[in-house]
Amino acid sequence: MTLKVVMAGACPYPVPQGSQVFMGETADCLAGLGNDVRLVVYGYGVAAENGTVRLPKPEGKTLMRAACPPFAGLPTAPGPHWGKPLHDASLLWTLRREARDADVVCAHNYEALIAALLSGRRPVVYFAHNAMADELPYYCAQPETARRAARLGRWFDNNFPRRAARIIVPHRRLAGYLVLRGCDPGHVAVVPPPIDHTPFDAAVQADASVVLPPVLYAGNLDAYQNLPLLTAVMERVRTVKPEARLAVASVKPPELPGAEHLPAPDFDDVRRALLEDVIVAVPRVSWSGYPIKMLNAMAAGRPVVSCASAAWPITDGVNGLVVPDNDAEAFAAAVLRLMDTPRLRRELGRAARETILRENAPHLVARQIERVIAEAMEESGRGAVQPPPVSSSSGAGGTSSMTL
Repeated sequence: MTLKVVMAGACPYPVPQGSQVFMGETADCLAGLGNDVRLVVYGYGVAAENGTVRLPKPEGKTLMRAACPPFAGLPTAPGPHWGKPLHDASLLWTLRREARDADVVCAHNYEALIAALLSGRRPVVYFAHNAMADELPYYCAQPETARRAARLGRWFDNNFPRRAARIIVPHRRLAGYLVLRGCDPGHVAVVPPPIDHTPFDAAVQADASVVLPPVLYAGNLDAYQNLPLLTAVMERVRTVKPEARLAVASVKPPELPGAEHLPAPDFDDVRRALLEDVIVAVPRVSWSGYPIKMLNAMAAGRPVVSCASAAWPITDGVNGLVVPDNDAEAFAAAVLRLMDTPRLRRELGRAARETILRENAPHLVARQIERVIAEAMEESGRGAVQPPPVSSSSGAGGTSSMTL
């Protein structure tokens, strides 16, 4: 049975940022199993033309229909903005039209979830990218404003995810948090994000032999990424190796002292940066999200140094290095260790790529998502597909319901 899936995202698209990549890869992996998948997003993005973009893979399967674009030209960066309510209203209008014949509506992040619930189509499967109480305060400069944002975020966390038929989360801590916020444990499934490894296959041939590999950060420059930690880390690294480089692959130039900017307006630029012998730094300490940049680095076979709160796919010393949150000394020591040990870079990078192939392969993740959708459809009385059972050699690679 072919599923008709409408996937909604309250964001500009396409944009080379984690949430959009997560959503696009999810749509592609479902379409790769023969399902009819349609994306409904804001009416603008980095590469949108005439409001409609056909995604390159798989050809003819995944179609993005943009919401009405009368307010195009707004920033593509995440976070609050005066124009978002206008785009959200347009998203809802388009979603009602596109979801008329859908078997399921999949919503990525809160505004899309609210639009999906208001559309009247059931069942709704919610893909939780984060906890609003965790992320929203990062957009506030003043402590009191941040505290108010956290309270508002908890209100969202308490009231909206539980209204979906099923919730898919990328890691168990977010699952446990949402259960504590009122979600039915049997309705919360832990499914890792899908990652297509093929764009990074060429990186496997690149030997870890550079005398002094640069430290690379690849991603957006928003506050929740905790980039000031990289400045403190590089200050310590340069006391030992004055010639050490920090490269930042991003759309906009970073405001980090001594950082080299690698302009990265699209995914190909990020991919090229990861083809080199680099040490990937993930300074983020926001616990609820899942850094897609880390998965890309792992797919490329690059060693990653990550703060503990964001190191969900990393086992310290096995497929990467994990350091305590905001510990610049420990982070710098890990970077220096990798700079001095090409063999360790190779071993950690190889194990990281194997993790991606084992646990994040698109066809495996798609089967897990199909099973969650089937449960939601059956419960809503819309019938259900019966996908093959999911098997995995690792508990992290299989779908799991949350139990406390």
